[in-house]
Amino acid sequence: MGKVASIHHELIEDSKRGNNKARFQLYQLYSKAMFNVCYRMMNNREDAEDMLQEVFLLVFTRLESFRYESGFGTWVKTIAIRTCINALKKRKVELTYFEQINDLGSTDDDEIAPELKTEQILKAMENLPEGGRIVFSLYLLEGYDHGEIAQILGITESTSKSQYMRAKRRVYELLKEQQNNELWLAFADK
Repeated sequence: MGKVASIHHELIEDSKRGNNKARFQLYQLYSKAMFNVCYRMMNNREDAEDMLQEVFLLVFTRLESFRYESGFGTWVKTIAIRTCINALKKRKVELTYFEQINDLGSTDDDEIAPELKTEQILKAMENLPEGGRIVFSLYLLEGYDHGEIAQILGITESTSKSQYMRAKRRVYELLKEQQNNELWLAFADK
């Protein structure tokens, strides 16, 4: 694989040489996006903040291994995802392996209604079982395919697809319940 040009090449090289100002600038550039990745994986702010610090500790101790074979943000994101997964495994939280989805309705489309707000989807995700939440996040929000997810999590591709479909169905149900509750409250107020 060839080298990928980086818009932050100079900052990365200065950071490799131990320049703390350059490291702080890299942290400022990537910390918000990596916090969001950690939050979706860990499902709470405190754990996400802990993971973020661990991620950047790893980034700066492994910076010499960054060879511009991918974008810097992609490299950091991979470290963030793996760090979160390792933390979840260390807690001995077992990922739930769902059986194949039953034919309980149509789930052919991979899109949840476009008029839904991202915040509503993220809030519904908080109620998913851990395994489903991680697969849902990696597939829908981070853009990994099921083959990549299977490799990252050490599961089969069909398990990844199953977990995604179950998580998607549950998010849909939660959003539908929320919508019904809002309609009921609007009706009750009249």
